[in-house]
Amino acid sequence: MANIKIFALGGLGENGKNMYVVEVDNHIFILDAGIKYPDIDMYGVDAVIADISYLVKNKERIEGVFISHGHEDHINALPYLLKQIPTRIYGTHFTICLIENLLLNNKMDFKNYKLFRINENKILKFGNVNVSFFNTTHSIPESVAISINTSDGSIVYCTDFIFGPTNYGKYQTSFDKITDLGKGHVLAVLAESIGAGTINRIKNDSLLEHSYKNILVNSQGRIIVSTYSSDLSRIQKIINMSVAKGRKIAIIGRNAKKIIDIAIDSNYLSIPKERLINLEPFEDAKFQRLDNDLVIIVTGVRNEPYNHLVKMALGEDHYVKFVPTDKVIVMSPPLPGTEKNAIDSLNTLYRYDVDIEIFDKTILRSSHADKEDLKLLYAMLKPTFIVPIKGEYRHMYEQYLVAKDAGYQDDDILLLDNGEIVEFENGIITNRSLIATGDIFVDGSLLGNVNEEVIKKRETLSEEGVLILTINYDIRLRKVVSIPNVVTKGLSYNLPSDELNLKISQIARKIVENGLVKKSFDLEKIKTAIEEETLKLMLKLTKHRPVIICTLVDVSK
Repeated sequence: MANIKIFALGGLGENGKNMYVVEVDNHIFILDAGIKYPDIDMYGVDAVIADISYLVKNKERIEGVFISHGHEDHINALPYLLKQIPTRIYGTHFTICLIENLLLNNKMDFKNYKLFRINENKILKFGNVNVSFFNTTHSIPESVAISINTSDGSIVYCTDFIFGPTNYGKYQTSFDKITDLGKGHVLAVLAESIGAGTINRIKNDSLLEHSYKNILVNSQGRIIVSTYSSDLSRIQKIINMSVAKGRKIAIIGRNAKKIIDIAIDSNYLSIPKERLINLEPFEDAKFQRLDNDLVIIVTGVRNEPYNHLVKMALGEDHYVKFVPTDKVIVMSPPLPGTEKNAIDSLNTLYRYDVDIEIFDKTILRSSHADKEDLKLLYAMLKPTFIVPIKGEYRHMYEQYLVAKDAGYQDDDILLLDNGEIVEFENGIITNRSLIATGDIFVDGSLLGNVNEEVIKKRETLSEEGVLILTINYDIRLRKVVSIPNVVTKGLSYNLPSDELNLKISQIARKIVENGLVKKSFDLEKIKTAIEEETLKLMLKLTKHRPVIICTLVDVSK
């Protein structure tokens, strides 16, 4: 009999920030540690990661972080986590290669951390608990599901998978391993929800192959293909079809190129050496490579493929400038939160008369499980409980409906929020509780973060503007020595600027002079008083609440 707890620190009711926790008696197992990309109103934030305070408090009980695959929303919080919890990390060879590169990018020597390579035949033992793996099919090689096997049954974590056929060994699902696992008792399955509501999903690449081969045959010039760097299986397919038609290959994408290089060096991406072209930067577009047999793959994450294409259209890219004979194929459907950028980019391309063909979701095979995949997973594993994970709440609810359709009762489907713990004793739910969860906002390096107060100020700056006030005073003479200087940015108002500035200067000067005549000159109190009174005046005269920045300069020094 075991005491088991299942909960998430991130990944429920949201896209990204995946981090799930399974506790078995005294052992803590962390499943993935990813980032979420910021919403449009998170000004200056590069990424959002889960608050790991609970893990820090209980770090002595942590057995390790078990990684399913190498996408950013599953690994990119590791530098932050490892700085506070130097625990073991387990992943397949390719996933660990990506993690090593991630650590190096964050100025962390991966040799100082405990990174262990596993495969589907590896069984890790932690007391009376063991952890096993089985291969899954996703858009990146060596994706795995993770099974935590206890005396009361297995907890299977299966995120980002499909059951479609594939010819690539490093992408194949281990159906035999899943079936063997289902012969025992599976207590719960934690399965992804993003594709649960998808209807008429494309099951294979036949439409992609047919459409792209037509372009290869009929195109008289260069072909530029945009795709996400995380979708290595699609990139490999583009390469294979292009090379088969005698084309040469070039790859563009500064950040993505590191992933591509790792994939090539580790034999996870195959490009014949004689067919791989390194494009040279140019100052004048007439010196660019214009080979008619060239396929240029433009890769990146999030907005990067679209941004590259726009730069090429505007003549701002240092490697490619579009010419009339170029054919552009967009194989990067907008991700959640990037739709506006994608539409704006496409409008720009059409405006510059670029020959574009868009391969959308009616052509491109999805890499996320639909309802038929989920039902097949349930049928093979026969779990007692279904725990929908990974996705917005609407996605999770769609999986709830799928599980209902598969014959599960409401009590057997656990729709949870981040921080909501479900506790099992002897395989039966005995308790539900909550722990504190939240977001950590990352600005720049993953080794630093910004708090909500900073985000709020940035939001105010974007909506209300900023007023900068500089006052020079002489502490020895006890007087203000010049007219206070007022600068406003991002503000619109009907009042003449000279009149507004004069009113603010008068208030500020009076407050400083009143402070200077006192025996004790409290600089911080004076600054606070100026900011408060200036804000009141701005609200009265302009109806704005700008950020007030007040600087007092002692010229006697």
